[in-house]
Amino acid sequence: MAKDKEKNGQNGYTAEDIQVLKGMEHVRKRPAMYIGDVSSRGLHHLVYEVIDNSIDEALAGYCTKISVDINKDGSVTIEDNGRGIPVEKHPTEKISALEVVMTQLNAGGKFTRDTYKVSGGLHGVGVSVVNALSEELEATIYRDGKVFYQKYKRGAAAAPVKETGKVKNKTGTKITFMPDNQIFKVTTFKYETIEDRLRELAYLNKDLTITIADERTKESNEFKFKGGLVDFVKYLDENEKSISGKPIFISDEKENIQVEISFQYNESYNDNIYTYVNNINTHEGGTHLEGFKAALTRTLNNHGLKNNIFKSDKITLTGDDFREGLTCVVSIKVPEPQFEGQTKTKLGNSEIKGIVQSITSEQLGNYLEENPSIAKRILEKSLRAAEAREAARKAKELTRRKNALELSGLPGKLADCSITDPAQCELYLVEGDSAGGSAKQGRDRRFQAILPLKGKILNVEKARINKILENEEIKAIITAIGAGLGNSDEFDESKVRYGKIILMCDADVDGSHIRTLLLTFFYRHMKEIIETGKLYIAQPPLYKIKKGKSEVYAFDDDERESILKSMKIGKKDVVAEETATPTENKAVVSRFKGLGEMNPEQLWTTTMNPETRTILQVTNENASAADKIFRILMGEEVEPRRKFIETHAKYANIDA
Repeated sequence: MAKDKEKNGQNGYTAEDIQVLKGMEHVRKRPAMYIGDVSSRGLHHLVYEVIDNSIDEALAGYCTKISVDINKDGSVTIEDNGRGIPVEKHPTEKISALEVVMTQLNAGGKFTRDTYKVSGGLHGVGVSVVNALSEELEATIYRDGKVFYQKYKRGAAAAPVKETGKVKNKTGTKITFMPDNQIFKVTTFKYETIEDRLRELAYLNKDLTITIADERTKESNEFKFKGGLVDFVKYLDENEKSISGKPIFISDEKENIQVEISFQYNESYNDNIYTYVNNINTHEGGTHLEGFKAALTRTLNNHGLKNNIFKSDKITLTGDDFREGLTCVVSIKVPEPQFEGQTKTKLGNSEIKGIVQSITSEQLGNYLEENPSIAKRILEKSLRAAEAREAARKAKELTRRKNALELSGLPGKLADCSITDPAQCELYLVEGDSAGGSAKQGRDRRFQAILPLKGKILNVEKARINKILENEEIKAIITAIGAGLGNSDEFDESKVRYGKIILMCDADVDGSHIRTLLLTFFYRHMKEIIETGKLYIAQPPLYKIKKGKSEVYAFDDDERESILKSMKIGKKDVVAEETATPTENKAVVSRFKGLGEMNPEQLWTTTMNPETRTILQVTNENASAADKIFRILMGEEVEPRRKFIETHAKYANIDA
């Protein structure tokens, strides 16, 4: 047979090799095409897809309450009080409309404007994909005074839709699903992750009640915000001092496009703008963001010139200057949004830019005229930002001229790798010269570069760009990576010299602080490194355990206890002294106080060898939640930080 195939086809490639995957089978074979990946992020995406359907009912004016329950068995239940998915027989498919929606891709009520004027689930793959990737899914529909039920297994209906009872004054849809462990690497839902998204949705849809309850831990919460976006901005900025009073609110509708914007200025040096289209977070922005930025820059600049606030013509203000200290939420509702793919992270409708720009310019211009003192404070802050930017530019030019005189332009203490292909190269940012020395000796010189960092870098949350560029350690990081300073036009992602940038700090309190300072720097000034998946955190071991001639490492207390248990070593047989001699009946457990205590071979084995190490990828799944944490931990205000530490003290590692 094999010979026949080779004779008749091209190297055995015949019509028999063409595989046809139909509908749900394709979803199960290639799940990442529909939900991004099969990690924790993709798992939680299933919940969001079901919730999006309920939100669409709310946008249409039929739903006022959504509840989400994480059940004890690990399944999730989402229920709303909307109209309920239709259950009658579909005119062309000849089965229940509910079964059509649940088992067929590109089926739903969102392709005609008669059912939903605006919708997030435009592609019609949402709930059917959830069904395909679930071990079991149950749909309960409350409609026309009756209760209907259908069960599915891995995307296929287990039985026809059946009527199970009567109900008075109740409509809606309830979906319970158990993610399929044949598909997902992890199937445990995180309460905090879902809670953050529900809070965000409640802010974006004022007066909508959303509840969450976790039957595993008995945690619960309820969200309902009458102020909508204004409350959202207050929440994002609750740990900052506002310089513009209450948040500014802009709202209007043009050409069936609903525009809502709220923003205020604080004393920080960073800008945080979050954009949404039909409740979908457009991480990469798009034409709505372009319209807002253009209007903000032009309107503030015109007001400053008109009122003679810009007294010096030596400095020209840019959009970045006008956005320093800005916290803003832009939310628009578009009947026919054009997104870049199913991930919906960038809006492409060209007409949106002009609509948002026009509405913002008109209403912001009026606000500035009516509030001259606030306008002056905003513009004076923008002027200070421009002065700092100009000082930073001069510092960069000086650095470039200096580097031009040097052979490589790279930091002197960087031990670079020999391979030049960024995809294969790794840069370790190592805490301390001692650990840096061990890492240089223990590394694989072909693809691993080492940059030792001395002490704690500057807290960039409290500094302007000119001060940041004066810090020697930060300058060394920027130069080593080679792409310029991030979050600006000067950052060129194609020039990043390493495919992985790995933060390697001690597993103690000081190490955690240094790691947080580094994460703050990357989040604020090289966010592209995080968003392209290049930033990682090394996981050095905490303990070395010796028994007889064997030697193993534990990364935390739980793993240490697990290893001792597997060795059948009781507490009385554990020796803590490093000088003690391990035997077959006793184990010597020593705690590493820092990376510098490890010799090069130990460091390679535990932390640097790609075959045996553990590294954690840094992701930015919820930008507003991440921003809030950085403000709390690294900002000026002490009280929010104290409250955060008290609340999360049970997770803290305390060095005694």
